Amino acid sequence: MVTLLLDSTRLEVVLSGAERVMAFRKGNVAVERSAITKVQLTDDTWTWLRGVPSPGTHLRGVVAMGTWKSAGGDDFVVIRRHRPGVVIDLEGDPEYQRLILTTRHGLALVQALRVEVAEEPADVVEIAAETGAVPVRKPRTRKAPAAAPAV
Repeated sequence: MVTLLLDSTRLEVVLSGAERVMAFRKGNVAVERSAITKVQLTDDTWTWLRGVPSPGTHLRGVVAMGTWKSAGGDDFVVIRRHRPGVVIDLEGDPEYQRLILTTRHGLALVQALRVEVAEEPADVVEIAAETGAVPVRKPRTRKAPAAAPAV
């Protein structure tokens, strides 16, 4: 899952090493906050995918990462399985028309975009938690598998 950092001037999509490889990118994706025109929450990000990967990785129903080119413009996508996510429409961005991201922090992003934030980038979940508008859930920890009895 991508990490979303927001400051007073821009939104940054922080990619892990594996995400950078699959998206064919050397760095993170940063867009000016003023370029964001609309943010939509969606239950299935696959329904928003348009065009063809160029360059990008696509395994139908499993993963889609990278730049998707279509007649409507270029989109940057990070989609994993059929999970909820966010669609961010951009206007005036030199690189992309839309960002389509699988994230469980879409509501926190919407809340964070509504408030004024500091100059230093911060995770959108932390920003939303400070406002008290979005309850913060602690990540689930998995139990270690029990050792099999010796025979």
